[in-house]
Amino acid sequence: MTACDTGPIVSWLVDGARSAQRPEAFVAELCERMVEAGIPLWRVSVFARTLHPEIMGRRFVWQPGAPVTVTEGPFTLLDDDRFQHSPFIAVITSGQAIRQRLTADADQFSIYSELRDQGATDYLSSPLVFTDGSVHVATWSTQQAGGFTDAQMAGIESIIAPMARVTEIRALQRTAANLLDAYVGHHASERILAGNIRRGDTELLHSVIWLSDMRGFSALADQLPPQTVVDLLNRFFDCQVPTIVAHGGEVLKFIGDGLLAIFPLTGGAAEVRAVCERALAAAREAQANIDAIEEPAPPGNADGPRFGLALHLGEVLYGNIGSGNRLDFTTIGPAVNLAARLEKLAGRLGRTIILSAAFADYADGAIEPLGAFDIAGFATKQRAFGLAARG
Repeated sequence: MTACDTGPIVSWLVDGARSAQRPEAFVAELCERMVEAGIPLWRVSVFARTLHPEIMGRRFVWQPGAPVTVTEGPFTLLDDDRFQHSPFIAVITSGQAIRQRLTADADQFSIYSELRDQGATDYLSSPLVFTDGSVHVATWSTQQAGGFTDAQMAGIESIIAPMARVTEIRALQRTAANLLDAYVGHHASERILAGNIRRGDTELLHSVIWLSDMRGFSALADQLPPQTVVDLLNRFFDCQVPTIVAHGGEVLKFIGDGLLAIFPLTGGAAEVRAVCERALAAAREAQANIDAIEEPAPPGNADGPRFGLALHLGEVLYGNIGSGNRLDFTTIGPAVNLAARLEKLAGRLGRTIILSAAFADYADGAIEPLGAFDIAGFATKQRAFGLAARG
């Protein structure tokens, strides 16, 4: 019986698999190296759980001659009976490998018959145990007549532990990026991961500033059950965040029922106009989305949730602000203060969307002047504009 020499693969894994930085490349190169070592792989699947508000984990599937496919498993997958009755869950639960030759009577899991129908002859599901004790899974299939030999099985088993270490490192890196994206936004996440983490590290950023809130939120919170309020807030933000992101903006933070976002600028006047147009398009979409919310309203507020938004164009300081080792990645400056004041002014004027003079200079379409107003904290009156047709 010829042994499979997986020693070079183990050494490559111990060295961090540095020639394959992306997860897809790592899975592809690992499988190709194993085939070259004499292990006749036909299909390999790696499932790594992750910490993400919407995604339970990611699955990477390799087959010879094809690119690695990546799918994300939502948490709803946990309610799927087929998923619950699968080798994946069995391995997660027991922490033990499952090996099954795919003969005609192999019917414990539906995946067995599916693979057998495609010509697979043997199947191994291996636990990838991380240092925190969590179990993730790799599966290995072959079309070789008679299945994997003992030597080939030993070859696969020899790479499991070092593979788990590399998989864990890559998963932790992605988890860190996921959590930072979810809590501080993608641009801020990139800066933090790049090492911009010292208090006072800031940059002057020219951007469109979006500051919105829910009108009458205090009354809603006072008169509706707490969980109803939370659900309503989530729907309220769902009406804004996807359209902000789709139009090139980045949500920086939620402030109670308020939302602060920016649309960064780097180019000349033509880019400024284009970004302002995208921000205004996002504002109109958000308004339409919120108008369509059908939620219970408290007594005396038959209109349900209402929306107020200010759009301003200016320079902000963007970076780390806080105390000691408790920091916030945020924006500050007069431009942010003006946006906040204008948003409150919109409520007093009975407007949904209000524009600063700086933003209005680049806003195409039907807008109308609302006047010049005394704004707290500003020495001169500030002009404000509204949407003539739908403001």
